[in-house]
Amino acid sequence: MLKATKKAFTTFTLLLLPFTLLLAQEETDFMRSMGKMYVVVAVIVAIFIGIVIYLVTLDRKISKLEDQIIEND
Repeated sequence: MLKATKKAFTTFTLLLLPFTLLLAQEETDFMRSMGKMYVVVAVIVAIFIGIVIYLVTLDRKISKLEDQIIEND
């Protein structure tokens, strides 16, 4: 379980790394000039990616458990 969590965290971090580097390079007035809408969209996208990663890992765990149940019967 720890290995899967570590793998999911690493994948999530690597997916967000280009976005954080891009935002870090921009000026501080960038978000103010573009409006708050882009911040909201970025947060929603980050949450969506997190949920998708969680569901994929959960599906893999459930599949492994199902295979173990079938093998033990």
